[in-house]
Order: sequence, then structure tokens, then C-alpha cells
Amino acid sequence: LVSEDRADTLRYGENPHQDAALYADPACEEATVVGATEHNPGSKAMGYNNYNDADAALGLVKEFDEPAAAVIKHTNPAGCATADSLADAYDRALRTDAKSAFGGIVAVNRPCDADTAEAIAESFKEVVVAPGYTDSALDVLTEKGNLRVLDVGPLGEGEGRFSERFTEKPIVGGRLVQERDRQSPAAADLEVVTEREPTDEQVETMLFAWKTLKHVKSNGILFATGTETVGVGMGQVSRVDAVTLAAMKAEKDADGKSAEGAVMASDAFFPFPDAIEEAAEAGIEAVIQPGGSVNDEDVIEAADAHDMAMAFTGTRCFRHD
Repeated sequence: LVSEDRADTLRYGENPHQDAALYADPACEEATVVGATEHNPGSKAMGYNNYNDADAALGLVKEFDEPAAAVIKHTNPAGCATADSLADAYDRALRTDAKSAFGGIVAVNRPCDADTAEAIAESFKEVVVAPGYTDSALDVLTEKGNLRVLDVGPLGEGEGRFSERFTEKPIVGGRLVQERDRQSPAAADLEVVTEREPTDEQVETMLFAWKTLKHVKSNGILFATGTETVGVGMGQVSRVDAVTLAAMKAEKDADGKSAEGAVMASDAFFPFPDAIEEAAEAGIEAVIQPGGSVNDEDVIEAADAHDMAMAFTGTRCFRHD
């Protein structure tokens, strides 16, 4: 592969026996981790997996207008939250699954302050991504010798945060190109299909969960309360297994959180009611999902039997890469 836009030769690819390089798109106007300013030059150089995970983390926090933080591991969210302050958002995101966050990537959508930096520095992280840092935050973060501290610059506002319209994936013999998933449903877009109506608070959580779920590998299930994650079930080949995994993570790994009374989001429809039964056992009280299964009536009936509220988005949010 030869290109004049080759930005860097990387130490290796996904594994040490694979050569790798970074290529830049000079026409890209969106904030990216490619070419981001590195504020800790003494740290190890960014690797293939670091760039991949940092890109995933940045993509997630761009979804939110409110102060947001995300912890990413192997391109999946280990936790995500929004709050009134960046430090609180990070704390809520971390407490979803601090065990899995070890060695992960952190991204925030506001300039990183000292309080947030001190919390990030308390445990081992590979990369921090932010649209700027206060001097006091840099003093804290650069004390970690191998922590990469990336400044991607201003994120922009609204849809401008996602100015790149297309994504592509090379495959042997060619490449796949698609429109980027920039959907962001509002409360008015949801179709309530159960006897029980979701509360305003549950609708707010549904919308937060949906934005976060867009960044979870399919099959993906996400449990949330308020505007923070509680448990994530990602990358399963069975949707009901993804529910089981989210419930297990909420029960075993979430600190001060519970699936009891939480909202469940699913990136595609439920083919059978078994996932609803599993969710009810975990304590889920409301569900957001695309709808469109031939068994929707059975799924809705199961939700009604457990006094759950359920809303359809009418669109799915698969993420396979």
C-alpha cells in the first residue's frame, strides 16, 4: 500500500507480527485522533489498537451536548455517562465496570479539568482523548509516563461534530462504503407499544441509551438509569445472551448501580419473548428497541405481562465494526 498521505509507521498492527501504518485524510474537517496533539511526548507511541480504540471513544462522546465521558475497551464502551460536570460524568461511566476499564481508553467531550484528570489517573489507562486540557489537568496526566494524552481540538456543535458522511471498511478484493449512522431519535420519534407508558425520566434514559448503544458491537444490549450505563452486553451471537451478559455485568461489576428499575436498549428487534423474560428477571422496567419482528405481538405481550413500558424507534443501530 503506497500513499502520499501516510502519516506514521506504527509499531505493529493488531498483533506484533503484523506491520501497520497510519494514513491521514487531509480533507477531513471533523475532530479526529489522527494528527491530534500529544501532550505527553515521553509516552510510548500510539499503536494500531490505540488509534482504533481512541477513535471509538471519541465517536461516542461526540453524541452528547451535555458533559460526557466514556471508557472504551477493545472499541466497546465499558461505561458512558453524561452529568452536570465532567468529573461526575467520568465517575458514573467508570463505575459501570471499573474492572474492564483497566487499561482502557477514556474520552471526554469538554476540555479536561484537574478533577477529572485526577480521577482518570487513579488507575491504569492507555489513552485520554479530549478537546483540550487545563494546565493543571496536564500536570496530573503527564505524571503518568506511558499515558498518551491526545488533544483533538474543538469538537464543533450539533451535526457538525459528525461532518464526515461516509465510513468504509476494506475487505479482500475491495472495500465496503456506507453512510455513517448519524441518527439521533427524539422523544417524538418513539412509538409506545405497551399498555404502560414510559415516564419522562425513562424516555430521557431511552434516548441516552440509544445514542450509547450505537457504539456497542452487535448483538448489543445496554442497561441504563438516568444518563449513565449500568450494564453492557456486547458482541453476542444470540440477543438473549446479550441480555444475560448485560444483567450479569450490572450485578457483578457495576459499583452502586443496579438493573432493578433500569431501561434496556436493544440494537435490533427481539425475535422471541425470551429476552424480555430475561430482562424482567433482572428488574428492567422499560425497553427501547427498533421493532419489526414477525413476533412483535408476542414480545409486546410479554412486556405487558411484566408491566414494562416499551417504545419502538423504527430503525436499528447494528454496529459490526
